[in-house]
Amino acid sequence: MAAPCLEDPSLERHFKGHRDAVTCVDFSLNTKQLASGSMDSCLMIWHMKPQSRAYRFAGHKDAVTSVNFSPSGHLLASGSRDKTVRIWIPNVKGESTVFRAHTATVRSVHFCSDGQSFVTASDDKTVKVWSTHRQKFLFSLSQHINWVRCARFSPDGRLIVSASDDKTVKLWDKTTRECVHSYCEHGGFVTYVDFHPSGTCIAAAGMDNTVKVWDVRTHRLLQHYQLHSAAVNALSFHPSGNYLLTASSDSTLKILDLMEGRLLYTLHGHQGPATAVAFSRTGEYFASGGSDEQVMVWKSNFDVADYGEVIKVHRPPATLATSSGNLPEVDYPVPAGRGRSQESVQSQPQEPISMPQTLTSTLEHIVGQLDVLTQGP
Repeated sequence: MAAPCLEDPSLERHFKGHRDAVTCVDFSLNTKQLASGSMDSCLMIWHMKPQSRAYRFAGHKDAVTSVNFSPSGHLLASGSRDKTVRIWIPNVKGESTVFRAHTATVRSVHFCSDGQSFVTASDDKTVKVWSTHRQKFLFSLSQHINWVRCARFSPDGRLIVSASDDKTVKLWDKTTRECVHSYCEHGGFVTYVDFHPSGTCIAAAGMDNTVKVWDVRTHRLLQHYQLHSAAVNALSFHPSGNYLLTASSDSTLKILDLMEGRLLYTLHGHQGPATAVAFSRTGEYFASGGSDEQVMVWKSNFDVADYGEVIKVHRPPATLATSSGNLPEVDYPVPAGRGRSQESVQSQPQEPISMPQTLTSTLEHIVGQLDVLTQGP
């Protein structure tokens, strides 16, 4: 079988409706809906089918900072500067339940993979865990000494990772509620953090223009990228675990090949800071939001069909068949003479792209990894 052909990502759709900077984006499970939040205090739900009317949800009294669909797609959580979290039913009625969550801005909200709980992060320096259906506060994690910008559950729900303006990323054990490790390598505020789909690594974005990837088992810094010329505001892993998408105040999105440890694409679309990014659950699309009030949907085009099929056919529950549990170690500085053109929607890749393996061996490798990934400890 020949190696799959990689095509450039393409801009598919613009969604216009927000009246201020877009702060966050997230796709529903079936990719039929895309949610976005904005400084305009509203939540929008866009329908991926052309010509479908968007839903505008008003309820928050101040900027919406975070949106996240529940794993089933039946609920949508939002966090706000009004110190509350709302859980919405994402239909035409747009009913919501309010959680008086924190004593300061809620920066982040994220559902656990079983949908039973969600985690919030706030400027009150705490991370809090809540029961979704009992609508009940469960516990606080409070070792950060400055605003907490982001908190996420691991894919198996056993760990929580948080990023803070105290320049640390903290890893927590959900059961014991202990801080397992603090990662202190960032030179500035840490804006965003998330788990690799395998659950073995985390990636964090910083105001120091860097992206760092750590192994959560050994706590080693595996990869370090300094590719943006301004703060990195958000990131998202491709479901295969092989790619990482970043959004920066330098107005660009970048796609990194984690297996090769290099930059694949620089995408220009937003006028002004790019503030939010998210891959769809299959990786076929990704969305971006910016301070230009726009939400953009891009088609990935790179080897998605192949991974999509493998994931669908071979993936056991809550485990992703990925070979990327062990990423190569990389330290990637700023490339010399990098061009930045505002006009182009996307620039050419930095260098010729070749797939690291043929499709056949990739598939064999992924399926081979299943045995390792599905065995219990």
